[in-house]
Amino acid sequence: MDDRSRQVEEFVREWAAAEQRGDAAFLEGALTDDFVGVGPLGFMLNKQQWVGRYAEGLSYESFALEEVGVRIYGDAAVTTCRQIQAGEFQGNDIGGEFRATVVLVEREGRWLMAGWHASPIAEAPSFLDR
Repeated sequence: MDDRSRQVEEFVREWAAAEQRGDAAFLEGALTDDFVGVGPLGFMLNKQQWVGRYAEGLSYESFALEEVGVRIYGDAAVTTCRQIQAGEFQGNDIGGEFRATVVLVEREGRWLMAGWHASPIAEAPSFLDR
């Protein structure tokens, strides 16, 4: 893995740690102004909404990334991973395992998150076993 790929992987792990601890200040500085997050039920959040989730009742018991893969395209990077979380939002359980795609852009020598999309992991259909 080259240095830029390592920087991207380190950034997404720092982001995951910030999510777990509810660090809105970190997220404010880590997201692009036009950030869009697409949740596992299809909802979309802009930067202000994403950062504001903690004030609205989001809390994580755990938030971890596994199987992180990094692909770099010039000043953009795409990561795919398994996101495993336990927590709640306004009294609702939000635990689960998801496949997440994180889109990053490099600005002035640092990586910023421009997009996030998650889908719940389900058992693969049998036709994929062929």
